[in-house]
Amino acid sequence: MIITIDGPAGTGKSSVARTVAQRLGYDFLDTGAMYRAVALEALRRNADLEDARELGYIARLCRIEFDWTQQPPGVLLNGAPVGHALRSADVTRAASYVAVVPAIRQKLVEEQQRIGRQRPNLVTEGRDQGTVVFPDARCKIYLDATPEERARRRVAQLRARGEVVDYREILEQILSRDHRDSTRAVGPLAIPPDARVIDTTKMTEQQVVEEILRLVRAVQP
Repeated sequence: MIITIDGPAGTGKSSVARTVAQRLGYDFLDTGAMYRAVALEALRRNADLEDARELGYIARLCRIEFDWTQQPPGVLLNGAPVGHALRSADVTRAASYVAVVPAIRQKLVEEQQRIGRQRPNLVTEGRDQGTVVFPDARCKIYLDATPEERARRRVAQLRARGEVVDYREILEQILSRDHRDSTRAVGPLAIPPDARVIDTTKMTEQQVVEEILRLVRAVQP
């Protein structure tokens, strides 16, 4: 069974999806890491983030793979592990430009669908998993939270890594990214019509995990 978990930035999709996959014994696919890997390569090449053609060219050259022997799976960019570098503020900002390029989205969606065929017991998270990538998934979840709460979580996450960040700046970035994600022409952020929406604003991560597991058990054969 494929379980999709979609939602805007800062709702805890990655950590929740990872835990749900572990509890079920399923594979975990962090699709955001794929866009971040392209963004990291673009930063390394000093690319113009406003140039969609240049970003598309870089994406075609990238080889993004997952080491499925690890839990959670490790991310490899051109054969080298880069998981430690994908969550920085700079990569996060660059990823928002990468994600709106149609050619990049098409390339990565096809790769995600290939992974879904190879690993049919999968928990996958992103912005368009239940609407575009796996529209026939048996269980679809959409996580949400207020922008203020999402900014607070993101600030705490970055500060825990030793980064110096400003709450208002992060909040503005989140609001800007929400707008770009929901208005882009290809794979916009949207609630799948058959998804269960969970507002995580006042929930702990564990509470969210348990609610998702309850929903999964309700649809499991």
